[in-house]
Amino acid sequence: MNVMKPKRAVGITGYGAYVPRFRIRAEEIARVWGGADEGLPIEEKAVPGLDEDTVTMSIEAARNALARAEIDPPQLRAVWVGSESHPYAVKPSSTIVAEAIGAAGSVLAGDWEFACKAGTEALQAAIGLVGSEMADYAMAIGMDTAQGRPGDALEYTAGAGGAAYIVGPAENALAILEGSYSYVTDTPDFFRREHQHYPEHGNRFTGEPAYFDHVLHGAQGLLNAMGFKPSDFAYAVFHQPNVKFPQAVAKRLGFAKEQIAAGLLSGKIGNTYSGAAMIGTTAVLDIAKPGDRILMCSFGSGAGSDAFSFVVTEKINERRTKAPKTLWYVSRREVIDYAIYARYRGKLIMN
Repeated sequence: MNVMKPKRAVGITGYGAYVPRFRIRAEEIARVWGGADEGLPIEEKAVPGLDEDTVTMSIEAARNALARAEIDPPQLRAVWVGSESHPYAVKPSSTIVAEAIGAAGSVLAGDWEFACKAGTEALQAAIGLVGSEMADYAMAIGMDTAQGRPGDALEYTAGAGGAAYIVGPAENALAILEGSYSYVTDTPDFFRREHQHYPEHGNRFTGEPAYFDHVLHGAQGLLNAMGFKPSDFAYAVFHQPNVKFPQAVAKRLGFAKEQIAAGLLSGKIGNTYSGAAMIGTTAVLDIAKPGDRILMCSFGSGAGSDAFSFVVTEKINERRTKAPKTLWYVSRREVIDYAIYARYRGKLIMN
């Protein structure tokens, strides 16, 4: 079981989050559809406005990451956007983002798909690109405007938002990468076929053997390969499709509630899919101290998991003040009812 380490030491030089302003309460969805007899999976979720999509939200997060990295956009050699809700079937999101942030031209651009771990898949590639010295800086984004079929269990949790990370040389990093580990199998727990508007989930596969099997293997694989134990980490962030799953997996791995509390945002903004683990880690970076070790572990339906270990540097204290903190976006909220939500999310089809 080998940990992945780049030849050149690299780390996170900049990070940024974005969450839309609008929220719908889970109890409002239950009022319309019922089915909440066993309790609600979250309190509320973020809803994109009529003028927001994966591209516009990625641009906002990318600008925040650039501000914290303190580099010029043309210094980026890659802009990669991971999502399962790209606005175009045939037209890249990444080129629009690169153009909007001033990085277009001599740059790599690409859209990534791997369900909820598309963002960390792009992050792995960015680490490889910079670690091989093919580039000094590369941007990886995980962002989604997730949809759930009206009345389906997914509708309670399918939120919107995500994060952007800039990977660069360790000497300019606010958090240095120690290593990463990935675990993948073909587990059909969640899918959406061509021309289908909403995804489907294989109910009996969703928790076990999908989420728990992969997150446990991903996180434990990293711990074993690097000789770490849970107490070596100040914080741990796991993919959060709801509130219960990451708490349960943390307990099984031996992490305490205090270690996961700062990054557990799903109860307030829902499952941000490709950006779920990444945005949780931005909230942790907003409060972490130099020397803190952070575990980030994603999950992607289909299925796979990426796990990373970062150690925070002294540069965090000044850099994080350069852009809005993640909890500012979380607390900036305007509650809407189901009718407005249905309009904003295009759930009403008129011929």
